[in-house]
Amino acid sequence: MTILVTGATGNVGRHVVAQLLEAGQPVRALTRRPATANLPEGVEVVAGDLTKPEGLRSAFEGVDRLFLFPVAETAGEVVRMAREAGVRRVVVLSSVSAGYESGDLSGDHHRAVEVVVEASGLEWTHLRPGEFMANLLDWAPSIRSEGVVRAPFPDEESNAVHEADIADVAVAALLDDGHAGRAYEVNGGETLTRLEQVRVIAEVLGTEIRFEELTREQARELWVSEGMAPELADWLLGTAQADGDGDEEWGEEWGEEESEPGPTCEAVTGRPPRSFAQWVADHRDDFLPKS
Repeated sequence: MTILVTGATGNVGRHVVAQLLEAGQPVRALTRRPATANLPEGVEVVAGDLTKPEGLRSAFEGVDRLFLFPVAETAGEVVRMAREAGVRRVVVLSSVSAGYESGDLSGDHHRAVEVVVEASGLEWTHLRPGEFMANLLDWAPSIRSEGVVRAPFPDEESNAVHEADIADVAVAALLDDGHAGRAYEVNGGETLTRLEQVRVIAEVLGTEIRFEELTREQARELWVSEGMAPELADWLLGTAQADGDGDEEWGEEWGEEESEPGPTCEAVTGRPPRSFAQWVADHRDDFLPKS
């Protein structure tokens, strides 16, 4: 039976596709633009859009396992279609924020998908990664053109995870028994500040990179100008709270607990998580000037 990977050209989806193929599994990759998907040979690439589930019926034919990219608005219809087609196991790409009791901009979206899948009667596993190392590709344009990173909060600590580590856990949950009904938080195995991340990038690339600290207001202006939704920028910047002297200190959400590495892929796969230096090496061409 075939495994359907949705979000197949995304940061995690590409790795899931490649790893399933390496494991000898028949893989069907769903993408809105098959002609430019650039997926490995041997993968069945099909056109489809999770926001338009009415066009997905044929994509589910012969599928028994599903890697589900989270689209809350249509998750109910997509999961119903999957169940009717004979899918019996679903692995959801969720977020660590889905486990927050209070919910937030990201958590509400991801938890909504989880709830739909849990109610479907199918075997399910949720992957709840924290910050993706891939988020730092946002720094690539300014590193390539100017050798600089402009960002707020240089001392913010991160346990960012390599997207391939998330895929490792996804593939284990898709192929192996014993993961049904589990929600796995997946984090990186090391704690680095933003400044330390910049230093690692510079070391791996063999170049100098400056860090220019932005205020919250400057960061919001920059992110919105680059296309970020204002409410998302406000949410991201709202994790820092001003103290009485006008300086910034981390609120409870970004306190000491966040500085300790959480569960990693090793608990599921038996392999240690990839380092940030490894991630930079894997994305070296993204950070270097184009020839």
